[in-house]
Amino acid sequence: MGIARLNGGKFASFLAPKGVFMKKVLLSLSLLLVALLVSTHAWAVDPGAEPPDFQLKDLDGVPFKLSDHKGELIILKLATTWCPTCLQQSNEFTQGAEYLKEKNVRLVEVYLQDSEKMVKEYKNKIKYDFPHHTMIDDGQALKAYNVYLIPRVILIDRNFKVLRDGNILTAGQIKAEFEKVPVARQP
Repeated sequence: MGIARLNGGKFASFLAPKGVFMKKVLLSLSLLLVALLVSTHAWAVDPGAEPPDFQLKDLDGVPFKLSDHKGELIILKLATTWCPTCLQQSNEFTQGAEYLKEKNVRLVEVYLQDSEKMVKEYKNKIKYDFPHHTMIDDGQALKAYNVYLIPRVILIDRNFKVLRDGNILTAGQIKAEFEKVPVARQP
């Protein structure tokens, strides 16, 4: 009512003749929301799918190929050194270290758009007591995973299938996800 009375109603009639403007705004916002929801899902690796493979050298120069670790529980973290939530995620790994070590979970951290010096300085702040590899992406992971958010945390089961692909997880959430995975049979 307030807008309709401004300037003798001319303002309202200019913006929304018979509600057309408001309908267009609502339609545009709805389409944008749907596009965001659909595109976010499209960028994630679906649960049950194989994660895209890559081969990079770790910080010690040792080649690492993700698929060589089939049969293991894997956490793949795609991150940067300047991201505060990436550091928060690393702290969650530290808090869950006892569980991760007990279950022999392998952490694979791939740093995007960072130099070796930046990653080494960053890694000096964090020490893990379970299997882990740290590497700098050469563009393979960025492209293969179509990274749209950081940190991107992907949990992979022993059959090399994605359990979950998304953003930050607490130590408790990581444990809960891996507890759903059947226990590996002993040969």
